[in-house]
Amino acid sequence: MIATVPVCADDDLFLFQLFASTREDEIASWGFDQKTAEQFFRMQWMAQTQSYRLLYPGADHQIIAVDQVKAGRLILDRTDSAIHVVDVSLLPAFRSQGIGTGILRQLQQEAVQQKKTLSLSVHVSNPAKRLYDRLGFSVVSGDGVYVRMQWS
Repeated sequence: MIATVPVCADDDLFLFQLFASTREDEIASWGFDQKTAEQFFRMQWMAQTQSYRLLYPGADHQIIAVDQVKAGRLILDRTDSAIHVVDVSLLPAFRSQGIGTGILRQLQQEAVQQKKTLSLSVHVSNPAKRLYDRLGFSVVSGDGVYVRMQWS
C-alpha cells in the first residue's frame, strides 16, 4: 500500500540519503572519494532545502511510504489555480514499479476535480521526463538545463 505522511524532524537523515541516491549516477564519473562525495551531497542538499523553503514557503512536504517503509518524498505547492510538483523522488529500490505513475495520476485527478493545472520542472536528461511525456505533460518553457512541463 502506498501512502503519504507529513515530513517530520526525524526524517532529515532519510531525506538526505534520498537526495544523495538521486545524484549518485550523476557524480560517479567525477572521481570523488566517499568522504568528498558525501560533503558535496550534503552541501547540495542543504542548498536545495533552503531554496525550496524560500521559493515555496507554503509547500506541503510528504514522505512517500510503501507498506509503511519510507520510499521517497513528495513536495507540492498548491495555489488557487495550480498544483506544482516541486519534487517527487524515490529511492532506487522503489523506482520503475509504478509508484511515481500512481502518484502523478492521483494528482492529475485532483487537478481535474479542482479545475487546476498541474506542473513540474525536470532536468532535460532525467529519465523521469519520459514518464511525464507518457502521462501527457507538455513542455511549456525551458532554459536548456531544465524544462517546465504542464498538464491540464
